[in-house]
Amino acid sequence: MFAALSQKDGVLRTTDIEHSCASAFEKMKLDGKRVLFIIPDNSRTTPIHIFFEIVYKYLADRVRQIDFMIALGTHQPLNQDEIYHRVGIDKVKHAQQYSKARFFNHKYDDPAHLVSLGTLSSDLVEKISHGLMREEVKVSINKMILDYDALIVIGPTFPHEVVGFSGGNKYFYPGIAGREIIDMSHWLGALITNLKINGIKDTPVRDVLNKAASLIPIERYCISHVVRGMDVAGVFIGTPEEAFSEAADLSRSIHIVYKSKPFDRVLSRAPEMYEDLWTAGKCMYKLEPVVKDGGELIIYAPHIDTISYTHGELIEKIGYHVRDYFVNQMNQFKHIPKGLLAHSTHVKGAGEYLNGVENPRIHVTLATRIPEQLCRKINLGYMNPDDIKIEDWENKEDSGILYVPKAGEQLYRITDRNK
Repeated sequence: MFAALSQKDGVLRTTDIEHSCASAFEKMKLDGKRVLFIIPDNSRTTPIHIFFEIVYKYLADRVRQIDFMIALGTHQPLNQDEIYHRVGIDKVKHAQQYSKARFFNHKYDDPAHLVSLGTLSSDLVEKISHGLMREEVKVSINKMILDYDALIVIGPTFPHEVVGFSGGNKYFYPGIAGREIIDMSHWLGALITNLKINGIKDTPVRDVLNKAASLIPIERYCISHVVRGMDVAGVFIGTPEEAFSEAADLSRSIHIVYKSKPFDRVLSRAPEMYEDLWTAGKCMYKLEPVVKDGGELIIYAPHIDTISYTHGELIEKIGYHVRDYFVNQMNQFKHIPKGLLAHSTHVKGAGEYLNGVENPRIHVTLATRIPEQLCRKINLGYMNPDDIKIEDWENKEDSGILYVPKAGEQLYRITDRNK
């Protein structure tokens, strides 16, 4: 580790963050090198602008190249104004103060932008997945990485439905990866299920990502941070594996909320950084554990009118279903990318599929601008968002009702009485 600084019960000063980064840059020996920073898109809460300013201040005049790539995974690309907003500048500042910085979107579905680094063998996949999967997986990544001497991830760590905790090598896979490894890792997470993997640091999916990252022939570093609101509670700098491990430990203590009993109904409000159901699905993933069997979770997002900007047509065809609905009928869905099947099962949640009958554990309802007819078609409930009065949901925990005003990043669990 090059630097580790945290405040479990508070936040760090910007000067402390700056000193930690400056010290770490010296140890990385980046002078004269071509450096690519990999940063999140706008669906993550993080003060990336602070890190951008620090990076530019200390490295712009020392490195040969200073570029930034948005780790989109399969999300839609950011336009120029959205990129500027992400790093806290505008067109004028870019030209006058940060002219050496260049910005790029990742393109996961364009072979011309990808390079294969090898494969994970079927034997290895079977071993890592504990027998859940057995298939060879092509590991491809944005080919631009080969133009650089060092790759540095800058990103937050939160509990995560696919890998356990986000951060670290996840910014390479799926962040700037090709379709095959994205689909494989997401489907493995779905097979394990959100209830069993979310908020767990060491998982089979994390092992897959680390193995894939070991194929990258470039120096890899990571500035992993943990936020409290928009403030930074911890900064950990080192290899992606080291930085992630420390960040996940802190995230576990900050981003997991314990409740003493499950709720009959949960109103999970999506922040506006989630622009479609594909991203707002996190409002289900983080709250599924505290919904009572047979209860209801409502994704409340009056600003959302789209299932997915990139995958909507296919999701509309398959709908939302429990895991075993797909597992027991894989031949019918072999033409559908497994990453989409994974998203479908994560939004629908746990349940059974027996004798052709689907029995989800809870009911998921959309209170969005997605039309009622479409909600029914994709196998989700519908509620008119205009009929929701927040005062009817606030402070009702004793009545079996939970309202979460900004859902999607903090994981909710029932208290472990064995602790």
